Amino acid sequence: MVTRGLKWMFLIIGTMIGAGYASGRELWQFFGSESGLAIFLFSILFIVCCTVIMTMSFEKRSSHYIPILQELMGKRITKLYDMMIVLYLFSTTVIMLAGGGATLEVIHLPYWGGVAIICGLLILLFIWGIQGMTSMNAFVIPILIICLLSILIAFQYLQGFPIEFKLNEQGNWPAALTFTALNILPLVAVLSAVGGEIKQKGEIYIASIGSGVILGSISFLYNESLLQVAGEIMLYEIPLFAILKHYPYYMVILMSGLLWVAIYTTAASGLFGLISRFKEYLNVSPWLLAFLLLLLMVPLTTFGFSNLISVLYPLYGVLNLYVFASILLYPILNKNVKKG
Repeated sequence: MVTRGLKWMFLIIGTMIGAGYASGRELWQFFGSESGLAIFLFSILFIVCCTVIMTMSFEKRSSHYIPILQELMGKRITKLYDMMIVLYLFSTTVIMLAGGGATLEVIHLPYWGGVAIICGLLILLFIWGIQGMTSMNAFVIPILIICLLSILIAFQYLQGFPIEFKLNEQGNWPAALTFTALNILPLVAVLSAVGGEIKQKGEIYIASIGSGVILGSISFLYNESLLQVAGEIMLYEIPLFAILKHYPYYMVILMSGLLWVAIYTTAASGLFGLISRFKEYLNVSPWLLAFLLLLLMVPLTTFGFSNLISVLYPLYGVLNLYVFASILLYPILNKNVKKG
């Protein structure tokens, strides 16, 4: 049970830690100063949402997100959110591809070369399907977490650990709602597709609590580190590099590689959500469906990594508030229905 719970935990973290999050761009977009309470609330809300989604998936033995959405908000609104999830997964996977190209530019690889490599490896991954994806996450994500935490802790050590938490200076707490809402749709899409794979409820609690605590801790430390280089962030496409400039060049190369792998795992999660949705309509192999989707996505990466995130992420955060509220209210309303 513990092993399987950890596998789902790394799947959740792998879905979250992608181009926007691991690079620092997404965190800086929503948090920044006066955000300690916001990050704590995000951690709690994230745990609750993951638990609710995985419990519903487990009970329905679902293989894609439509049964979960119908249970949350009814068939009529599900049609609207179905289109929205498809658009969300499609556009955020485009962001991952753009991030993959931008990250490899640090080793002087042409932008389109980086995009081509990530596309090729994504197609290759779907020859093995979900088993390949979960195995890869279980191997890669712990390494990424250890390296990222090591960088951030070492950076704080060099700065003299100037971390502060003043309860009367937490005006940005509403960001917890939009930031959690932003990340709900990919979680619904991915976790709904593995309902039939979950064996015991204990796996759900291990995955939900573990991922919430880890992501909350990293987010707080990362945000505090970004505050120390706030004046330089606008000079970097990827804010993490503003922190890494204090380190030897080989550390920049190492973290660029791990960041690229995190982008890859999130792109895989987005494609997995799309493939699980469309496979009942298109009788083709998952890798071929991945190939066709990527053909449509690649031209859209020309909009630029930071531009895509700054425009799309806040918009999705607001739009997702409804499904976010539905998930939070589901245990209460469902309990009342059962009593009635």
